[in-house]
Amino acid sequence: MSDAYDYFRAHAIAAIRKARALPRGPMRQKQRTVARVYHLLSREAALAPNIHHLDDFRAARRLERQVGR
Repeated sequence: MSDAYDYFRAHAIAAIRKARALPRGPMRQKQRTVARVYHLLSREAALAPNIHHLDDFRAARRLERQVGR
């Protein structure tokens, strides 16, 4: 396992917990989508070098910040 895998996995778990705490509605669905993106990134990071995932991670963080607004 790589460091990126562990990092993305931790973010995926945190995002799904945040989604579970939200009431049903569009914000919850968006937060679940963010969690799925982190999960997919963690699966990819297990197979490829860490440096290739920085841009993907930054895009996922921007999306998560937009959901939080």
